[in-house]
Amino acid sequence: MERPDLHARVAAQREQRAAQSGLRTRREVLRRDGARCEVVDAQGATRTLLNFCSNDYLGLSQHFAVVGALQDAASRDGAGGIGSHLVCGHHVVHGALERELADWLEVPRVLMLGSGYLGNLAVLQSLLGDDDLCVQDRLNHASLIDAARLAGCRLRRYPHGDVEGALRQLRSMAECAAMVATDGVFSMDGDLAPLRELAIAARVQQALLYVDDAHGVGVLGPEGRGSVAAAGLDAAGVPLRLVTFGKALGSYGAAVAGDADLVEHLAETARPYLYTTALPPAQAAASLAAVKLARREHWRRERLQELVQRFRARAEGLGLQLMPSDTPIQPVLCGSNAHALAMSASLERDGYWVAAIRPPTVPEGQARLRIAFTAAHEPAQADALADALAVARDRVTDTGSSRVA
Repeated sequence: MERPDLHARVAAQREQRAAQSGLRTRREVLRRDGARCEVVDAQGATRTLLNFCSNDYLGLSQHFAVVGALQDAASRDGAGGIGSHLVCGHHVVHGALERELADWLEVPRVLMLGSGYLGNLAVLQSLLGDDDLCVQDRLNHASLIDAARLAGCRLRRYPHGDVEGALRQLRSMAECAAMVATDGVFSMDGDLAPLRELAIAARVQQALLYVDDAHGVGVLGPEGRGSVAAAGLDAAGVPLRLVTFGKALGSYGAAVAGDADLVEHLAETARPYLYTTALPPAQAAASLAAVKLARREHWRRERLQELVQRFRARAEGLGLQLMPSDTPIQPVLCGSNAHALAMSASLERDGYWVAAIRPPTVPEGQARLRIAFTAAHEPAQADALADALAVARDRVTDTGSSRVA
């Protein structure tokens, strides 16, 4: 019997993606200046676009204090982490960042990891085994789904935001050790998980609640402590949560925060922590500076709320199809992949960079433009974006998606 040819399989899959307007391309960014980017377009020309794709919610990635901390630490400690944390890679600034995070988030212990993806792999693989249960929201980030599959546990998914659905899944396998895992802020919808209700459900069912708060920390709650704090919960209600440095904090890396015994267990057993090089000390120094800014500069969160409210009011007045979100993530539903791509191309023609999000990142038939505001945007720019979206919609309606794209 002839073995299947992987090159042929790849070619067939690419052809299928092309037929469904599902091909992806990368854009090269030449320079960033606040919310503006110089990018190379498909024809090789350079354009300056107002960026509404970024997760740099607080506008800290180019803050002089963050960049200065990175440069100072790099000049002193070098560019690399040089080893795993448990060998020789754990630097004093890593410890300082973990302590600052623990104080900010009001938790007993914090453990740094290389990325949010690795953090989710670490938690689920270290705590769950073949006979255990992981119950997840259907719209959770892909890393949580992958983590459960790699852990080998039984994965059960409930309808988005459906606490009763989560309870049914827990009750169906009452004999298993169990974890409920959810995003705090859903990255493609911008809405919040019902964390208080999930915490009650988890407690009643003797399950552990784990929250991936990548898009909530820095943005929501008192001092920007995230969706867990915004829900009035602490480490007792949410024993473990993930925070990332590459979004509101404008840096790179992640950390798991919460119960001291559980975090210590991760530090001793989590493969994504044990078997990888530590983040460079310079990167940790940048994140530490960003945390201190995020804690005290409340005006950044206030600016975000102003931008979101202005945009939603104007967009709804123009008849744009928004989703229910009070966070900086403001999706505009387009329906088909071709429609989303055409609107994105129209916006770029007018000087706006807004990415089209298509399946499998979102469900079939729910392609969208994912707008993300940052504190670097001005209120007038939110108004102008809403107007440009209405123009893009009308262009697509008038000329047809395939011609605009």
